[in-house]
Amino acid sequence: MSLQEIIILLIAHKYFFLFPFTVIEGPIITVIAGFLSSLDYFNIFIAYGIIVVGDVAGDCLYYMAGYYGGQKFVGRWGHFLGITQENIESLKEHFVKHSGKTLIIGKFTHAVGAVVLVAAGIAKMSLWKFIWYNFIATLPKSLILLLIGFYFGETYNKINQYLDYTAIGTIGLTILFIVIYIVVKKVSKKYEKKI
Repeated sequence: MSLQEIIILLIAHKYFFLFPFTVIEGPIITVIAGFLSSLDYFNIFIAYGIIVVGDVAGDCLYYMAGYYGGQKFVGRWGHFLGITQENIESLKEHFVKHSGKTLIIGKFTHAVGAVVLVAAGIAKMSLWKFIWYNFIATLPKSLILLLIGFYFGETYNKINQYLDYTAIGTIGLTILFIVIYIVVKKVSKKYEKKI
């Protein structure tokens, strides 16, 4: 599904598709939701709540894949996510000592986020502890991405408004120059006839 199709679905069905799209691809959907909020398609506060819940739900899917699939998941699907056996072993050891910090850092570093989430499951971290740390990290991350989309949308609106003013001004000036040209031509013809 293309980005344009996603935006069309979000505009047409509003919050109905926002949750599942956030579960699948949180960051880009969050920026799009901010942009659509600036255009008054979404209420930014409702969108923020849905995005936070959807993002944490998506993280829980990675956690469950690690918890229940563990080594099988890494062997079969890990290469798609950039997860290797070596990554998991080193992160498992790290989780014993620094689970909260690791999850929060993983949340903000998108490149290793999936590895950290799956490793938390493989390390059998408490689900409630996992949800809590992810929730805490998701709040500011989602807010920042939402505001980036919102203010980009505001900028887009202002630029669009200025372009509208420029177009109206250009049309007005063109009409004015045509009228002046016609008037000058008629006046000059009258003076030619007199001479």
